[in-house]
Amino acid sequence: MSPMSNHHVLVIANETVEGSALIDAVRFRAHNRDAAVLVVAPALNTRLRHIMSDSDRAYTAAEERLQGCLTRLGTAGIQAGGYVGDADPLRAIEDALRTFPADEIVVGTHPEQRSNWLAHDLVGRARAQFDLPVFHVIVDLEAHREYAAA
Repeated sequence: MSPMSNHHVLVIANETVEGSALIDAVRFRAHNRDAAVLVVAPALNTRLRHIMSDSDRAYTAAEERLQGCLTRLGTAGIQAGGYVGDADPLRAIEDALRTFPADEIVVGTHPEQRSNWLAHDLVGRARAQFDLPVFHVIVDLEAHREYAAA
């Protein structure tokens, strides 16, 4: 990830980092743009584990998914960096934007019936809060369906 890149793409995704559509969307956005790509994988946890300050499993799972995503992006010819972020995806975006001057945000979610992020209108809230284009990719790993929502 070159700090001197012309274009900066911030990717926020959890389990959906394993989907091909997300990799394709990032590759499309980064292709021929000398783009810097930062992937943030929120460490999602159960409410009970969060209350008990037990976040080790959530962090480890997010880190494993993140490393797999970075490897897949590398295989696709995209040099990217990343880290495990806050469990709240909107806060994870805020945190990333403090140090990464994104030109656009790619959000990967599960389909509506399985997505807490969509139930809490993450995509709409991100579009309202940040003055950046937000591209939404839906990844349904169970049904083997993936597509760009907008």
